[in-house]
Amino acid sequence: MVTADEIAAIGIFAALRPAERERLSRAVADISLVPGEYAVPEGGERALFAVLEGRINAVKLVDGIERVVGERGPGDVFGEVPIALGTVFPVGFRAAETSRVMRVEPHDYHAVAAVEPDVAKEIGRLASNRMGGARGLQGIAAEPPPPRAIVVGHRWDASCTELRRFLDRNQITFRWVRPDAPDAAEQWGRPLPTDGDCPAIQVVNGKTVVRPQLRRVAELLGLATEAAAGEYDVVIVGAGPAGLAAAVHAASEGRRTIVVERQAPGGQAGTSSRIENYLGFPAGVSGDELASRALQQARRLGAEILVTRSITRIDATIRHVHLDGGDLLRAQTIILACGVAWRQLSVPGFDRLAGKGISYGAAPSEAANTHGLDVHIVGAGNSAGQAAMFFSNHASTVTILCRRESLEKSMSRYLFDQLSARSNIRAITNTEVVAAHGDVSLEAIDVRNGATNETTRLESGGLFLFIGADAETAWLPPEIALDRHGYVLTGPDVAAAGRWELDRDPYLLETSIPGIFACGDVRSSPVKRVAAAVGEGSMAVAFVREYLKDREIQLAEPRL
Repeated sequence: MVTADEIAAIGIFAALRPAERERLSRAVADISLVPGEYAVPEGGERALFAVLEGRINAVKLVDGIERVVGERGPGDVFGEVPIALGTVFPVGFRAAETSRVMRVEPHDYHAVAAVEPDVAKEIGRLASNRMGGARGLQGIAAEPPPPRAIVVGHRWDASCTELRRFLDRNQITFRWVRPDAPDAAEQWGRPLPTDGDCPAIQVVNGKTVVRPQLRRVAELLGLATEAAAGEYDVVIVGAGPAGLAAAVHAASEGRRTIVVERQAPGGQAGTSSRIENYLGFPAGVSGDELASRALQQARRLGAEILVTRSITRIDATIRHVHLDGGDLLRAQTIILACGVAWRQLSVPGFDRLAGKGISYGAAPSEAANTHGLDVHIVGAGNSAGQAAMFFSNHASTVTILCRRESLEKSMSRYLFDQLSARSNIRAITNTEVVAAHGDVSLEAIDVRNGATNETTRLESGGLFLFIGADAETAWLPPEIALDRHGYVLTGPDVAAAGRWELDRDPYLLETSIPGIFACGDVRSSPVKRVAAAVGEGSMAVAFVREYLKDREIQLAEPRL
């Protein structure tokens, strides 16, 4: 418990009368921290803290790496910026050694400030100092994060497009150098690689690799590609919203948790430029940002995240997970959160121009490449609408092509209204793309009207397809029951299909194999939304807990 004398030793509270210090001592929280433990993470809710013992580092996540930007010792306070401006914490505060801090809630701080206005003045002065100056928050924000890598490659090289998208999705800051730029050699810092060696990547202060495999890139940048152990309580397949939610909850319960992701965290949601109906983000949130926050949270709680690793097979009855490369993970439970993959179109020219102006989905970073161009988006759902809104800030025109007669029935009303208000966005309905043309890159597309059967050629600087997705579950063992579309059956649907053999009923998200669960888009369900995926990922861990509890009871029962 914090004493009145300890409060008197804190500079801003030294002038409080003894009665006020005593009253405050009964309201504040007394928090003990071990080295590495956070008093409050970046983005935490506002409060005022004071250091009683030890040392606290202010840390800011810059390009996926935590950077120490300040330090607090006994008698110092932190949280003056959130408490003065009414915001969340712009940086996190972590114990550098065994420490003790006190936390003052906003209403208790305001009660103190009401009887001692000088406290509020001092907090305001400290907040101003923290914000300004080269070492303040403004200086940190103004200082561009140094790139962790330099990529050299041609714009219409599909391998270069794939590499840049991989770096974007993993929140790696990089500089892209086009070989035909006048200062390309200067930016690269050495003789440029030949066209046959492009794309090439140069890790800052590290190695240079030509035509790299994505796993090699991940290893060079310190992204985890190898499991730290051989056995886990929970192995999660896929790092989309469902998988990351499951990782956060499983790790928070202290379970040994690993997530295996074949590409980059975020799933399809990670490519969304703006999600405006996700609870708790009144101004909307990009898929990248949501994935980044979830990834930080899962790692902070102790979950391992592997990227560029695929699962070749699962031994269902013994829950052994085999990774490409021959690695084996032994699991107490498995959560399938592998999502879906964009549906591909068999249209003349599409395969040849994929990555050269034609993309399935779209990363927000691709918008700058559409500057001044006429681009086309195929699809009638929210993903297509969000992409159209984002690209309209860069492209000359954005045309949505859909086979439906109207967008209103398939798109959220708020999004439809926003599209209607943009002068450079138009929709051509009852239309489908039947061919793509271009030598080096996409130059034009042929579209056919479904009512008249008339074909028209349109010049196009980019074609982005959002035409739905399919479950990729062919790799799953036959013991795991699927519906006729390839989605995983769970809960009552498993029992209804006659694929459940235990006396107890399957848990709601449990597959036909006890101890293996499914959540998110890969699960057979009519609801395909980010919020639903996050909720199911959280629920899956609750059922994991029940399954493990039942298993412990069974193992403890004496055998006759």
